[in-house]
Formats: sequence, C-alpha cells, structure tokens
Amino acid sequence: MVLNHPDLIDLLKRAYSAEKAAAFAYQGHAGSVKDKAEKRAIKQIELDEWNHRKEVSKIMRKYDIPVSTYYELRFHIIGKAISISCYIIGWFMPFYFAGKLESGNVCEYFRMMQYFHELGIKEHDEILYEMGIKEKEHEVYFLGKIKNKKLLPFFEKAFAWGAMKSLNDVDLDKKYPIESSEIYCKK
Repeated sequence: MVLNHPDLIDLLKRAYSAEKAAAFAYQGHAGSVKDKAEKRAIKQIELDEWNHRKEVSKIMRKYDIPVSTYYELRFHIIGKAISISCYIIGWFMPFYFAGKLESGNVCEYFRMMQYFHELGIKEHDEILYEMGIKEKEHEVYFLGKIKNKKLLPFFEKAFAWGAMKSLNDVDLDKKYPIESSEIYCKK
C-alpha cells in the first residue's frame, strides 16, 4: 500500500533519522556523566531511541517509504556533534536540551497517529502511542534531574521549555487511553 499523505511520509522519514541522532547524542551524554545511575538511565534511553528507529522502520517498509539520504546525513552529523559536545558543555546543558528535545518528540508520534487516522489507518495506534508516552517519560526523567537547579529559570525563559512549559500536552499522571489519545498534540 502506498500512502498518499506527504506530511506523514516526511514525518516518518524525519523521525527515523532523528532517532539515530538522539541515540548518538545519548551515547555522549552517558559517557560524560560520572554518576552510575545517571549513566544507566541515559544508556536505557539510548536503547529506547534505537528501538523507536526500528519500529518506525517497520512502518516505513510496510508502505515502501524510502529512507531519506538527506535526513540520515543531517541527523548523523547533528547526533555526533551533540555527543561530542556533552563532554565540553558541563552537566546541566545536556540534561536540559535532552529534556527539551524529548518534549518535542512526544508529539511526533501522536501526529503520526492523527495522520494515519486521516487515511483511515489505525493499525499502528498501539506502537505510536507507546513511543509517544516513552518520549514523555524521557522528558520527565531529564526535567527531574534539573528541576531544582539555579540555571533552569534562565534556560526556561531563553529556550521556552522547563518546569513551567512543555512542548506537548501529555500528562503521565492523567494519561488518556489509546482510543482517546487523538486529543494530544492538537495545537
């Protein structure tokens, strides 16, 4: 089956490649922290990102969507650059920007679900929901590590994400079930 939805196709291609960038970034992030628990948690998040890439790949193959060479190269470079920068920019910024990145990634998966619904396709709802919720869990983890740091209010004001502002409307304490989750990320 061929999808006739350019926005969905582009979002799938971009998400596939961006998951690689995130995984690369978390390799550097995990390597740069000293605390063993933080290192383990970040390594698990890296593994989650590789798994998301695998799941997006399955969906792309089902609809004969090719991998974007442009996105692959672009996000490969971005991921490697972020990975290296984690050793240079200190402890706070990798946690902050990882949280902001994950906050934005949440809606990618709920938008994919909405786009599939526009085509009458619901078979990917469960995996897209799970990946969106997992990205929210990542956001919450990273925010939890920095929520009491003195730099957070400054970064939140400068970069529009933090304790008072998320880039999505998912609340893990009041999650909608899959069948009602189309309400997420409508803004």
